[in-house]
Amino acid sequence: MIDTDGSQLGIMSARDAYKIALEKNLDLVKIAPQATPPVCRIIDYGKYRFEQSKREKEARKNQKTIDIKEIRLSLNIDVNDFNTKVKQAIKFLEGGDKVKVSIRFRGREMAHPELGTTIMQRFTESVAGYGTVEKQPKLEGRSMTMFVTAKNGK
Repeated sequence: MIDTDGSQLGIMSARDAYKIALEKNLDLVKIAPQATPPVCRIIDYGKYRFEQSKREKEARKNQKTIDIKEIRLSLNIDVNDFNTKVKQAIKFLEGGDKVKVSIRFRGREMAHPELGTTIMQRFTESVAGYGTVEKQPKLEGRSMTMFVTAKNGK
């Protein structure tokens, strides 16, 4: 049995512990029910739950969730369009997100997957200072995908 200030009151029956808690207008809570004998504490349970939820909320606020942002390229992309996509990817990587780079092959473009690989390599070299390739370019059906993660866990 533990009192409100943390001092131990010793081993006693549940009825006696409950009487002490009622005298102080507080709740009797089992801290370690598996222990022999079970450890109980006299606390204000409503206040305890409030403080616990406050701590959990604070922990969630400090967490950083990593999102996956997608950049779509095409096989016959122009230089300025390519540079715009690279700048956007760099912005995502600096924000700490993963970037999924994909190229969709249409029609006869499927006959030249090596051109897609070339564009992916060019993209990798452009963002090399900000991110590293997590998953190498892979052709799946009519699309080629690659994943890039931020460097140094930013």
